[in-house]
Amino acid sequence: MRYLPLTPAERTDMLAVIGAATVDDLFADVPPEARLSGPIAGLPLHASEMAVERHMAALAAKNISAGSAPFFLGAGAYRHHIPASVDHLIQRGEFLTAYTPYQPEIAQGTLQVLFEFQSQVARLFGVEVANASMYDGSTACWEAVAMAGRITKRGKAVLCRGLHPHYVSTVRTMAKFTGDVIDWRAPKLEAEPDTAGVIAAIDGETSCVVVQYPDILGRIPDLAAIAEVAHAAGALLVAVVTEPVALGLIEAPGNLGADIVVGEGQALGVGLQFGGPYLGLFGCREKYVRQMPGRLCGQTVDAEGRRGFVLTLSTREQHIRREKATSNICTNAGLCALAFSIHMTLLGGEGLARLARLNHARARALADRLAKVPGVSVVNRAFFNEFAVRLPADAREAVRAMADRGVLGGVSLGRLYPDDDALAHGLLVTATECTTDEDIEALAAAIEGVLA
Repeated sequence: MRYLPLTPAERTDMLAVIGAATVDDLFADVPPEARLSGPIAGLPLHASEMAVERHMAALAAKNISAGSAPFFLGAGAYRHHIPASVDHLIQRGEFLTAYTPYQPEIAQGTLQVLFEFQSQVARLFGVEVANASMYDGSTACWEAVAMAGRITKRGKAVLCRGLHPHYVSTVRTMAKFTGDVIDWRAPKLEAEPDTAGVIAAIDGETSCVVVQYPDILGRIPDLAAIAEVAHAAGALLVAVVTEPVALGLIEAPGNLGADIVVGEGQALGVGLQFGGPYLGLFGCREKYVRQMPGRLCGQTVDAEGRRGFVLTLSTREQHIRREKATSNICTNAGLCALAFSIHMTLLGGEGLARLARLNHARARALADRLAKVPGVSVVNRAFFNEFAVRLPADAREAVRAMADRGVLGGVSLGRLYPDDDALAHGLLVTATECTTDEDIEALAAAIEGVLA
């Protein structure tokens, strides 16, 4: 089909219908300082393809990639070894080009993949059902808050201090349009999460309590204690898992009382990908399944008794009346879900547990070494593969100085919480199975050199 652009007259008619004088009026919500008033200074209006390639290659060469230097970044995006077979399989034509399986009779392979993915996520999270994925962990977190509001008919969400600030930002942005009250405060650089503070914030208006597990500082909150108080008040417990490998070692949130469990699946199969695409995971109790956003693939039998797969529930606006939809999420991250599922299948239950133990062992070795660096103290008492340390200087400056030395030394809490001076000296570091003893020594030496 040929592309037929709008004529000036058609644009004028459309603007008149919506009550806007110009196209620029549609961008009124974008801060003026974020808008371009003309061509970008210093950028040529045209260039040859070869010139552009050379320029972009030179810019890319300024980056330090995760695999080319000692790497200790985490904070919701993790570097793990991804078997070569994952990338090989997801690039098969029947997977790479697969689209929404509206017609089950010709989409059995895609539907089966999604059904198996759902089964893995449900088992990993300790819940009865999981959907066919979402965009990423932060949007899945908001969808859980919205779902809890529909179930409880309440409009207040209590977010634990240790919830990732990007997730908090997403929830707050969406809550502007629903009127939900969001109760959240920045975390303190302390060994234990503020469980008492979370419990104290629960009242008769609370729809849900959102708890990250492990939290942004790597601490492991007491989900069972929070679940007991939340349920007594008629609220739901939403658990957020940004590092799914951790569930190979610590108890599944559903087994500890979580009603809805969401998270980010990037760590398994997907890779860092320069910031995306990522993979939102979403599971819940079976009794809440009709309020779950996204879509659900189910297993059945056909007229001849053969195993088959169908879209069992699709409570999104493309499939049902818009006013009945649970969400405007209108797709799933199908290829990323497949990568996650393949990686999980290759690991198996025992493999995931071994991988988790290896991650924890590497993190313990890192913590022990950093504790010997003069002026550095490890904050956490318990952690999985990520923990916080306190430096005697601003961690943002230390991270930049370590990068100049060829070491990606972690995520500064001052970057995540720029308005909270109490967190400026905090540094979040992560160790996975990819972290070597040489990497750990390089980080310790870099910190010593920066602090000297």
